[in-house]
Amino acid sequence: MKISVIGLGYVGLPLAIEFSKSYETIGFDINQLRVQQLIKNNDINGDVETSSLLDSKVVFTSSIEDIVESDIYIVTTPTPIDEDNNPDLTILKKACETVGSVLKKNDIVIFESTVYPGTTEEVCVPILESHSGLNFINEENKNSINDDGFYCGYSPERINPGDKEHYLTNIVKITSGSTEEIAKKIDNLYKSIVQAGTYRAESIMVAEAAKIIENTQRDVNIALVNELSIIFNKLGIDTKQVLRAAETKWNFNRYDPGLVGGHCIGVDPYYLAYKSIKMDYYPEMILSGRKINDGMPQIIIDRIIEMINQQGKQMKNLNTLIMGLSFKKDCKDLRNSKVFNLAKILNSKKSKVDIYDPFINQDEVNEDNIFSLVEEPRSKYYDVIIIAVDHSVFATMSINEIRSYGTDDLLILDLKSIFPIHQTDFRL
Repeated sequence: MKISVIGLGYVGLPLAIEFSKSYETIGFDINQLRVQQLIKNNDINGDVETSSLLDSKVVFTSSIEDIVESDIYIVTTPTPIDEDNNPDLTILKKACETVGSVLKKNDIVIFESTVYPGTTEEVCVPILESHSGLNFINEENKNSINDDGFYCGYSPERINPGDKEHYLTNIVKITSGSTEEIAKKIDNLYKSIVQAGTYRAESIMVAEAAKIIENTQRDVNIALVNELSIIFNKLGIDTKQVLRAAETKWNFNRYDPGLVGGHCIGVDPYYLAYKSIKMDYYPEMILSGRKINDGMPQIIIDRIIEMINQQGKQMKNLNTLIMGLSFKKDCKDLRNSKVFNLAKILNSKKSKVDIYDPFINQDEVNEDNIFSLVEEPRSKYYDVIIIAVDHSVFATMSINEIRSYGTDDLLILDLKSIFPIHQTDFRL
């Protein structure tokens, strides 16, 4: 069995490496620079160690000719949203065109990209059919087509960038297939690399829906806590103290307030909402949660304005340091980071913004007109410091070290509650 993994990002690269331990595996990506870096055993995302790349048997390529002889194609391309928060399936569709151009009779195409329920069969399958000249085989038509076609499956990714504890092989994997026989074959394929085991869903659509609600549930719950934090701040109550008290009850589920970014939680609910609206139901709770979480950068800026006005200052020419740019702790992933939104709002107020994130290089950021990414914060310079990401390196710093970056009347906003409440001026 020969496997081609299409897309070598946070999802595809670890998958290709694990499969290569047991199967002939091709890692395909249209980004030639990315492929060349991986050939040189360098993962700039920082999720895969050089030693793992050295030991892997993956053949990395940008050439379609190299994937022609594969039996199984696993598509792991990103599925972002557009400016109107609608699904942007452009990259996924292009991947389907590529796979369709080399697809052969009895090949299997498995999708791992996060999509709304129905995408595999309604969007991807027609593209595969038109570019291959083959028919899609499912449980309903398998007898009439006589195996003269291709099969599909869906196995949602559960990669957590930057998380060294929860890795591909120790997270239960959902699987599904277009026929009962293929569903079993796909399930056995993943069982061979996933030590935590698999869960075979009843259909492709069930597997798609299971993935989309994982992050929608988290998004809605974080939105509730973010709204509670707004209320508690107005009441003069510390949200973290309230949460610690509440979680003493056995059935209280703890979520913490904060900026909600990334490629999953901040995106997936919009996919489900899009499909829901197409089916003539407006998802009130899902979109309300999105509105609250997307609005948190402005809430934070409003609080800064209130605090500096009390000091007799204005936002114009305010020197601000934001600590952390990636969307989560100890991670290089910048996708949909709400820190960009913070910087943009500050920039619109004519404030001067520096960002300090030891995980990120300036050449990895395209927003260079909005802020300066500094290697080290300036000394005694900043009027406001916003600790936006709880990188471990920040947690090991003393509050006095952070204060040394600021002026005498420095304001510190600790959005992740790294420090005790009495050491900072505001936290969510």
